[in-house]
Amino acid sequence: MKIVGTILTASLFASLLSGQEARGRSRIDVVNYQIKADVDPRTQTLKATARIKFQPVDDRITTIAFDLHNSLNVTSVVDGQGRALTPTRNLQEFQLRIAFPDILAKGSEQEVVVNYEGRLSGQEESPVYGVKFAAIKPEYAFLLYPARWFPVNEYTADRYTAEFAITVPEGFNVVAGGIETSGPAPAGKKTTVCSFAKPSLAGSIAVVQGGPKTVAEQGVTALTYFRSGAAAAQSWGEETGKVLSFLTGIFGLAPYSAISLIETEDGAPNGYAAPGMLFLNPRAIGSQANARLLVNQLARQWWGIQTSPATRNHLWITNGMARYAELLWVEQSQGPGALEGEVRDTYVEAMTVDNPPLIQAARFEDYSPEYWAATAGKGAAVYHMLRSVMGDEKFTELVKTVPDKFAGRSVSTEALKDVASQLTGQDLGYFFIQWIESSGAPEFKLEYTVYRTQKGFRIMGKISQDLDTFRMPVTLKIETEGNPEEKVVDVSGTSSEFLLETFGKPKRVEIDVNNKLLRMSRTMRVAVSIRKGEMFAEIGEYGEALKEYTKALEVARNSSLAHYRVGEVFFLQNNYQSAANEFRESLNGDLEPKWTEVWGHINLGKIFDITGQRERAVNEYNLAIRTKDNTQNAQEEAAKYLKEPFKRARPAF
Repeated sequence: MKIVGTILTASLFASLLSGQEARGRSRIDVVNYQIKADVDPRTQTLKATARIKFQPVDDRITTIAFDLHNSLNVTSVVDGQGRALTPTRNLQEFQLRIAFPDILAKGSEQEVVVNYEGRLSGQEESPVYGVKFAAIKPEYAFLLYPARWFPVNEYTADRYTAEFAITVPEGFNVVAGGIETSGPAPAGKKTTVCSFAKPSLAGSIAVVQGGPKTVAEQGVTALTYFRSGAAAAQSWGEETGKVLSFLTGIFGLAPYSAISLIETEDGAPNGYAAPGMLFLNPRAIGSQANARLLVNQLARQWWGIQTSPATRNHLWITNGMARYAELLWVEQSQGPGALEGEVRDTYVEAMTVDNPPLIQAARFEDYSPEYWAATAGKGAAVYHMLRSVMGDEKFTELVKTVPDKFAGRSVSTEALKDVASQLTGQDLGYFFIQWIESSGAPEFKLEYTVYRTQKGFRIMGKISQDLDTFRMPVTLKIETEGNPEEKVVDVSGTSSEFLLETFGKPKRVEIDVNNKLLRMSRTMRVAVSIRKGEMFAEIGEYGEALKEYTKALEVARNSSLAHYRVGEVFFLQNNYQSAANEFRESLNGDLEPKWTEVWGHINLGKIFDITGQRERAVNEYNLAIRTKDNTQNAQEEAAKYLKEPFKRARPAF
């Protein structure tokens, strides 16, 4: 995903432009859409009429606003009485504004009809920068809700009932979820009517040729519309059944027993979930199903579709649960050990964005790296910590109760907190204040003294950290001459004293040894700096990336990963001597993660090939093969360059 500018610049820009209040919008609640759309693959055009029923939420409204794709031109607007209204466009914000001649009373039933048309070839600027959500091609089409191909109010938040009547030429079929029926159509065309009787965020449609490949697995029917072949369709269909069955065991009865899988095109997101549908980028499809991608996207049938965030400030609820579902899948399929590694990686991602707090998530630019790090990464971290506070049984009850209780409605952080508190019988407000309403993470310091008593031993100690409002139960592991013991201490404020009794003589006391808390430490500081550097490198900001990698090396001079990442940047900049130095430092470091060894040798081999030192290059490739590490097909890569020297791409100048 290509993002222009630095991560911090994008975040600041988003904070300045985000929020409906900042744009001066009057609030309305859309109740129902009646949309008639004609999709013409030959001309790659869309012509549509949207009849929108709404109620003003604010009092004395005279102007309303919708999001609408800039490539769609409004030809006319009338109110419920057929009176012509004056539309204006704000192209910078993809906005359509409609002025009314009279004041609209708060809570009154209102209607507006918008006629519009335009070309959506997939090359136009997207409302979500850098991500393609709409494309009409001669052979297929997809129009997803984030493309704002129809007038959208309160994107991702305002739920509505709807009926979409989509007309296409004969030979094409429409897939849109909901209840599908046939409607009247001109000669040579066909109309599919898709109805949504329950409020949702409907409005994602696909136009395909031919029927689907149907795969039944574990009571789930997968309808795959892939252009890339039947083999991939079979694999994805089978995995869809397995994943949906797994998620049903966690979240309860699935909203849909049949799921349509639809191939999009390059530039679209790897996956996008809509009611009863999943849109997949062809690069994500491959030859075998990606279970992690399926888990994340199918979890959204409950968290995001059955219930959705009350506003964009509550996006962590759904994005975080979709990501946490991946961790639950790993735990079930690979065991607790694999879960610990996933939690560690998730915590690192969460710590890359410190501000703003999650309750201000609307400030993040949609689909930006910070958006995902916060709402998905930190959101998943919050759920994992909440699980440790509530216990597995109560947490399992929570994740089933919320999508059921709020089915067809939106859910807020406050509402989720209330459900969690009711299930545990304790006020969990402190937890949500710390992790949702506040920013930052604690860095613990532990001091203690051991005394002998008549019954055993007493530990008197103090836990210090730098967040004044922090309050969380923290587990201490006490290594004794006998079996280790675990004790829970309620840490509150910057300093908390504790008194513990043990039978065996304490040898060592460790804090949060299972890493259940999102907290800063020396190891975490290094990992976070490296991840930030990787995020900058992904968008070509190599100077900023090097600054972050340097921060990691200031804390851990022997970090193989930090040296390796610096070497990568120098290699991309054709600074081969500096790159070679860093790859050598990586090989002489802590070799964490283990793959830095095999790829360090491979990259040194490439540098020697580029600089005409074939004998030294061959030696490095052989050293890579001796590691027997095949991370990212390293063995095949080394064998390839043993046969034929590596050649760099021809410079552009």
